[in-house]
Amino acid sequence: MKSIRLLIAALIGAAALSSCVSNKKYALLQGQYDDLNSRYNAATVDLAESKAYARSLNSMLEDARRQNDDLKATLATAMSQNSQGNANIAKLVDEINASNKYIKQLVDAKSKSDSLNLALSNKLTRSLSPAERQDVDIQVLKGVVYISLADNMLYRSGSYEISPDAMEILGKVAKIIKDYKDYDVLVEGNTDDVPISRPNIRNNWDLSALRASSVVQALQDDFGVNPARLSAAGRGEYNTVADNSTEYGRQKNRRTQIIITPKLDQFLDLIDEAPEGN
Repeated sequence: MKSIRLLIAALIGAAALSSCVSNKKYALLQGQYDDLNSRYNAATVDLAESKAYARSLNSMLEDARRQNDDLKATLATAMSQNSQGNANIAKLVDEINASNKYIKQLVDAKSKSDSLNLALSNKLTRSLSPAERQDVDIQVLKGVVYISLADNMLYRSGSYEISPDAMEILGKVAKIIKDYKDYDVLVEGNTDDVPISRPNIRNNWDLSALRASSVVQALQDDFGVNPARLSAAGRGEYNTVADNSTEYGRQKNRRTQIIITPKLDQFLDLIDEAPEGN
């Protein structure tokens, strides 16, 4: 009887210890999730600003050219009538020269951005084997490079631990990121709409955020990417690219995106340099 009581006490103690460890792990995951939510909000604002400016670069160029044409027309009128005097004509010439310089800066910035993004995309594509390309989709959209990694290549089902096979591909992505030091990197986790049912992972928000965090930490810890350039975000099931009603669609939606964007400050400098309108 005494040995049985000791065995029961030992089992109770083990169960209590297991519960304690589980609660600690849950608290750790909860803290990670809360931190990722905070970082996600900041990263979303940065990405939105980058996309908005990339979309508006052509618009800025068109406006500058239109203003330049207006200045030239005004100058032609002033020279034909000579009613404004030589001083005003000289001022118009200076404004046209400033406008021409600004247009050249915009064209150079757009050409440089497009060239760098294309070179980045081509360089990464060439580094991947034919088999790896099946799990990696690379697109350049409006000045932003999107690297989409298939979920079944990165993780086991319902897990946020990166598989050993995926580390080789992440290493190639990390090399590209390190080569392009003037770019920021946002990692976004995405899931399908099937509810997750695993201990310590409450829902697809948790899963997507933890997956993004795993990739960010691998880029930092295993491949030496500067963490100041990295942000992690979880999009849950709400950033779909396909229909969740089919298995194929759900597979497409389960992905992690590495989004590479130019730093905003180099573009914002161009706004400060814009010549004043009349």
